[in-house]
Amino acid sequence: MKYVFALLLLLYPASAYAQQTLEQAAIDRTKHQITYDGRYIKIAYPNGDVPSNIGVCTDVIIRSYRALGIDLQELVHKDMATNFAKYPSKRMWGLNKPDTNIDHRRVPNLQVFFKRNGTELSISNTGEDYKSGDIVTWMLPGNLPHIGIVTSHKSADGKRPLIVHNIGRGPKLEDMLFSYEITGHYRYDITAIE
Repeated sequence: MKYVFALLLLLYPASAYAQQTLEQAAIDRTKHQITYDGRYIKIAYPNGDVPSNIGVCTDVIIRSYRALGIDLQELVHKDMATNFAKYPSKRMWGLNKPDTNIDHRRVPNLQVFFKRNGTELSISNTGEDYKSGDIVTWMLPGNLPHIGIVTSHKSADGKRPLIVHNIGRGPKLEDMLFSYEITGHYRYDITAIE
């Protein structure tokens, strides 16, 4: 297996391979039967998760990265612990300190984390500007933040990448990139994580 990985690294830049691997982990999420449930649940730390049969949009992101050995619960918590004022937790939820049970499951916190620890990319109305493994956030009607992962699969007209997200019916691969107001576009290079 390590020889296959070494060959892939020779054929593809490391970050491109990692983003494609993240895409595959996200697409795998669409095979799981998940009931949309965003209630606060006390979970273990690190590597904690809500029950595997429930989740929200952020859990698609968390579980996709976790399939690659990356624990966003721990990474977000560590960044918030030393940079709490940079996160919206006090302003939005009245918190005075990080909470490992929920912080990583909130879109506004993930936006700050990806902006601080990844690359914030420009928002455009051109589908080809969004690459496999990119993270996109939206604002849904009713001021509800949403998040998903860009894939290399294309819309029927070939103009937009399909997105893996959970908007209430479980993780789906759908043509919805421009269905709502885009509020963020990020790339989190997993090959740079220690």
